Amino acid sequence: MKKQFAIIGLGNFGFYLATALFQKGHEILGIDINAKQVQEIRDQISRAVIADATDPQALKELELGKMDAVVVCIGSILNNSILATLNVKDLGVKRVVAKAVSDPHGRILRKIGADEIYFPEKDLALTAAQRLDNPNVLDYLPFIEGYSIVQLAPPNSFIGKNLIELDLINRFGVQVIAIKELVPENVIMIPTGRFVVKHSDILVILGPDAALAELQEEPE
Repeated sequence: MKKQFAIIGLGNFGFYLATALFQKGHEILGIDINAKQVQEIRDQISRAVIADATDPQALKELELGKMDAVVVCIGSILNNSILATLNVKDLGVKRVVAKAVSDPHGRILRKIGADEIYFPEKDLALTAAQRLDNPNVLDYLPFIEGYSIVQLAPPNSFIGKNLIELDLINRFGVQVIAIKELVPENVIMIPTGRFVVKHSDILVILGPDAALAELQEEPE
């Protein structure tokens, strides 16, 4: 379903977020005080305007209250990020998302009303560390504290066995919540115990970080 999003701050993170959402079929309003950045993205999203997000009146004129969500992507100047987030919240936006560059910055944004906080650099670093630590982990997503969801290429010891035989819940304390079949391409959500693992499968697994780390050390 098509949604309306406003992206405030069209630096690298804001630019890629805005264009990616537009390519997914959503209506995107890009906002930045820098005319050059607005010009660069103008033809790649629904609409782009020059406006100072620290000015409540400037944002009010853009009718942001009609948006499904507004994302504040200002990170380099903390004061501007905080003021913009506060201004957006005051407009009654349903969902306010803000980019933070540090934990203290994130706490301030949360206290003034941001519904969600993104830490792009921190999340990217965690993903990179996970992949460097174990190349078998194809993707990594923080879940809740102490738990994660990973996409794992199955070791050879898994191939040809079904999930009941692997007994990952009792052996490692983790749960296979989905399987991506690559040949042919297909996604099986909450697979049954009878599913037989193949070389071309990717296992999507949820569990405690320590258990996932132990599983990733399973010999090939």
